[in-house]
Parts: sequence; structure tokens; C-alpha cells
Amino acid sequence: RNGVGVILDWVPAHFPKDEHGLYEFDGSRLYEYQGDDRVEHRGWGTRCFDVGRPEIQSFLVSNACYWFSEYHVDGLRVDAVASMLYLDYDKEPGEWVPNTYGDNKNLEAISFFKKLNTAVFERHPDVLMIAEESTAWPMITHPVFEGGLGFNFKWNMGWANDAFEYIALDPYFRQFNHDKLTFAMMYSFSENFILPVSHDEVVHGKKSLLDKCSGEYEQKFACDRTFMMYMMTHPGKKLMFMGQDYGQFREWDYENQLEWFMTDFDLHRKLRDFSRDLNLLYLERKEFWQLDFSWDGFQWIYPELSGWNTIVFKRMDLEGNELIVALNFSTESRDRFEIDVPLGEYEVLLSSADEKYGGSAALAGKRFRAKKKENTKRITIDLPALSGIILKPTSKRVTKKGRARTNVQ
Repeated sequence: RNGVGVILDWVPAHFPKDEHGLYEFDGSRLYEYQGDDRVEHRGWGTRCFDVGRPEIQSFLVSNACYWFSEYHVDGLRVDAVASMLYLDYDKEPGEWVPNTYGDNKNLEAISFFKKLNTAVFERHPDVLMIAEESTAWPMITHPVFEGGLGFNFKWNMGWANDAFEYIALDPYFRQFNHDKLTFAMMYSFSENFILPVSHDEVVHGKKSLLDKCSGEYEQKFACDRTFMMYMMTHPGKKLMFMGQDYGQFREWDYENQLEWFMTDFDLHRKLRDFSRDLNLLYLERKEFWQLDFSWDGFQWIYPELSGWNTIVFKRMDLEGNELIVALNFSTESRDRFEIDVPLGEYEVLLSSADEKYGGSAALAGKRFRAKKKENTKRITIDLPALSGIILKPTSKRVTKKGRARTNVQ
């Protein structure tokens, strides 16, 4: 009723060994696998559901549907999917038994996920089923009738690991690791991905997102804002972790609340304002999300400016509207930076370097006119250090099919 969607973390991969729970419920391995090779996740100290048995499948599928029908949650994020799909997950050679085909795929788990998603969507077609799956297992988000597992979305941990490693590097060394910014586009449309900044990435010495960023105090904030713009404009849905919006420095601690007092400090408050404005712009502009899972919604302009730690690309919607995103992860400003575009005028929708967000520039609303130069047409902008900028064309033309399109091609 309040317009808040709720996605529940749902865990069919394992259950704890509490005496009041399902562990050896009748004194024997009732819900668990029978064999010693599958019964337990030793690394987590938990027992594994025997998803090959019809009664266990019924229990879990019924439980999932119960959350939708009785509590009206809007989606389930299914935890640790990879641990169910692989027989050798977290096991040494000799500790696992191959399937009937001699490989490491858990055939019962594959069948279970297909049954689970089919049952859920038959009853609740408007909910989300999200797989927290960290490997290259194929067709996680493809329909069951096409041979997939039937999830709506899959977490893109490859993108997350690359991005976190990149922002942690000294800017000088980022030029040698430019692929960590661009490689995700090699596979971004193979699945329906979510770009996650999750609880797993801000604990156990991994640092908060703000503290991951290389540099001194103010540089961390500038890098964080640029990362946020990179994340929000990159193909894929988004997952932010609590405290990311205002830049909590301390790692997540489940025993204590967030450091809300940090918004009393200037740069944290301005980062919160930037996060709000970036999210509002994202919702407003269909170019960022309408064609998230197709090359029809994304096009590189400059993918390989590795020496400058810079990338430039376009995002498009179904009607042909286009936006330009330029990101500079260097500590050097790119004064009079030229971008190849068709003739026309371009307006700054958002700049992470604006003074109101903690930067030193005043670019919001500024306009640039493309000019002919050396057989091309370019706009010339100033791209401050550790900053990102989003531009939109201010004029439109009409295609042969009659649809309005911006000048940008």
C-alpha cells in the first residue's frame, strides 16, 4: 500500500543444525541427503536439503508460494544457487560422487529449480525470482521451456568483483586494468543480470564501498560518485546496500545500526543528495532501463581510452531516444575532451563533479553544440577528474517510420 516492494532472501540451499529446527527432525536424516558426500556444507556448518525427493520438493515449493500468497512479498532472492547446482561445490577431489553421466552437475537440483520456478509463475506471474549464482552456469534466466532454470534475474558477481578491484587501484595502475571496466559487456546480455553491491562485499575486511575507493578523503567521495554513475548507467538492474547512499565508512555490522550521524558531515550529505538525484534520473529516463538486456539499448563510443581511465557510451530506449555517458576514473581532468556525435546541441543532465555534490564544477544544465572537425562532428566538454557526466540531445528528428529520434546516432 505504501509503494514499497519487498524481496525476501530465501534459502533452499541449506538449513542450520539447531535442535528446534529441521536438523535430523525424527532422529534421522529426514530432510537431509542420506549420503555423507552431500549431507552437509562443512564450510557453513549446515545441512543440505535432499531436493531429489518429492516430499522435500513439495515442502520447499509450497514454502516459496506461501510467502507470495500469504505475505504478498514481491520476489525471492534465492541464496547460494551455485552450492546446489554443483556436486563438487567446496569439496576436494574424492569427497564427492559424480552423477550418472560422470560429471559434477546436480541433476536433482536442476530439476528442482525448474519445478520451483514453473510452480511459482503459474500461481504468481508478476513476482521476481532472483538467483544468487556466482558461476558461468548457462541459461539461469532462460525460460524452462527453452531448457533454462527459469529465473527472472541473476546476480552479476563478475561485474561486481571487477568493479571493486578497479576502484581500489591507484589511478595510475587503472590504465593497465581497463578491462575490469569493460569486460562485463562481453557477456552482459547472456543472462538477465543484476549488478550487486551486496552484504557479502562490505564485510570481513573487504571495506565499505566508499572505503574501497583509492585516494585521500575527498578523492574517495569523487571516486564513489563516479562508480555510482557507472553502476546506474551500465546495462543490468541495480542492487545497492544500505549505507552506500551516504557513504558509510565502517563495514557492515549486523549487531549495530548504520552510522546515520555521518549525514551531519558535508561530503556524506552531498553524496546522499547525489545518490537521490541519480536514482530519480534513472527512473525518469527510460534509456537506462527499457532495453537493459540487448545491444539495442547500449553502444560504445570510446571503450578503449585505457591511458585516460575513461569510457564513453550511449544508452537508448525503444523510441530511439539516446543519452551519452562519459566517465573519467583518472585523477587528471580531461579539459576540452572531444566526443564524436552528430550535429546538434547537447545538455548536461547530471554531473557527479557539481559543487552541490562535493565537486568543484558547475556543469548542470550547461549546453554544448557539436561542430565539424576532421570529417567528424564533435562536442567539446571539460570532464573533471574522478567524475562522470550524462548528456542528452536537445533536438529531435523524425525517422522514416515516423518515430521521434534524437540527433545522436
